[in-house]
Amino acid sequence: MGTYSLKPKDIEEKWHVVDADGQPLGRLASKVAATLRGKDRPTFTPSMPNGDFVIIVNAAKVKITGDTREKKYYRHSQYPGGLKSISQEKLLATRPERVVEYAVKGMLPHNSLGARLLKRLKVYAGPDHPHQSQVNAGNGKKRSAPDGTASKSAASKSAASGVGEN
Repeated sequence: MGTYSLKPKDIEEKWHVVDADGQPLGRLASKVAATLRGKDRPTFTPSMPNGDFVIIVNAAKVKITGDTREKKYYRHSQYPGGLKSISQEKLLATRPERVVEYAVKGMLPHNSLGARLLKRLKVYAGPDHPHQSQVNAGNGKKRSAPDGTASKSAASKSAASGVGEN
């Protein structure tokens, strides 16, 4: 028996809702990054995005510990003298979603796979999010095959349950 190789049609996508109210930023970000990568699954493959979608609500109420309130986030406009910075405290007051996104981004791979995984992260400052239908319907949904057809097992399940028939 050889080594198991995960195929894109075998990946099941789920949606998780995480409440950030009172949770330390680093611990929250590390758990979310592991879920996005799929490291909690027995079929973990480092080169494939086999993780789940994650929705983080109440990002404005995340707990910042230590001296990180003075931490600065830098960006550059690519023009001479174009270095801009903003403190974490100010960013948390104006755009709290960004603080959580940057923390999770730093814990994902720094390559094209990390960019694809970051698209599966949805962060909201308040308790409401527009993805309730995906959370309810997306548990255990198989990804469609690369040619656009659904996998045989997903098609047979929907045919057996009568879903999708008129």
